[in-house]
Amino acid sequence: MKNIPILAAAAVTAMLLSSCATPNHNAVSPTSAPVCHTGAPMTQTTLYFGLNRPSGPVITTTEWQTFIDRQVTPRFKDGLSVFDTKGQWLGNDGKLARENSKALLLIHTPDKESETNIETLRSNYKQQFAQDSVMRVDAPVCVAF
Repeated sequence: MKNIPILAAAAVTAMLLSSCATPNHNAVSPTSAPVCHTGAPMTQTTLYFGLNRPSGPVITTTEWQTFIDRQVTPRFKDGLSVFDTKGQWLGNDGKLARENSKALLLIHTPDKESETNIETLRSNYKQQFAQDSVMRVDAPVCVAF
């Protein structure tokens, strides 16, 4: 009987993991849309932008706002949200790293235009500010105004 909690936990974990899949950002799948009782099915994308450069000064508030005004807003005219965040990870050298960051929350239709715009933002930011990555998290959501 001692194995029942372990088996139950394993079953729950397997069930949760089976619903996770690596997204194919090159394809738009209408079957991934949630069933919405209120609102319309859309996608919520959160992008995480680090504010430290590998060498040189941190990305300033003015540089960040200029990026938002010139790169993001023209691509997502219906609006966006920005949050201050703090990233933390353990480096390959075993040292704790911390970085002030920005989270950009976008609600959009899951289509090729949105996909292209998001990937352009990620690419432009990495290039402009010498970043290794911009983390992306996507989730299907129901949206009502």
